[in-house]
Amino acid sequence: MMSQNASSGVESAGTDNNAVAWWHLHRRLYDWVLHWAETPYGGWALFILSFAESSFFPVPPDVLLAPLTLGARKKWFKFALICSAASVVGGIFGYMIGVFLWDKIGPWAFENLHFLKITEANFDKFEGWYGKYDFWIVFTCGFTPLPYKVCTISAGVAKIWFPGFIIASTISRSARFFLVAGLFGKYGPWIKPYIDKYFNLLCLLFLILLVGGVVILKYI
Repeated sequence: MMSQNASSGVESAGTDNNAVAWWHLHRRLYDWVLHWAETPYGGWALFILSFAESSFFPVPPDVLLAPLTLGARKKWFKFALICSAASVVGGIFGYMIGVFLWDKIGPWAFENLHFLKITEANFDKFEGWYGKYDFWIVFTCGFTPLPYKVCTISAGVAKIWFPGFIIASTISRSARFFLVAGLFGKYGPWIKPYIDKYFNLLCLLFLILLVGGVVILKYI
């Protein structure tokens, strides 16, 4: 029997198992991002989201890229291009934050932005890796689920070679987003449950194969 409180949105939200609790900020952001796929402004939202995710926003653009492509499968190339270009530009913005602003905002960010993976431990790891593997660190973060925003800002803090940063970001971000849009554009609804479930694993597998191929070519 339906509860007497069912008609009250506020009260039922606290008892409905399917309701999103108000403190689940990340889930609310996810749902908010997803709703743009059902509006005429999906392309613009994709550009802004891709830009923001590269330096400060917690929700990856794949969340919006996939449904946009499903809704207009012939436009998959356009959506992938928008996503890739905006992400690279956002990465440059993150790099500049690291170069020019981090000394001022770093302590505040470490204290308040843990949910974005912006921690002293993460920054120390990235800065330690840049000395030997700057291109590959940027490439790995750009393609895999590793936090790209931490990579872009810490790359600026470490002042790694800027042209190399742009090249690595362009290749990795384009590879990721063209892969997602291409799969959804070609196979559509049939492949969606599998991509949703195994996307991160597929990214890591692709990266392992790519790096393995480079190593093999180096020693042939």
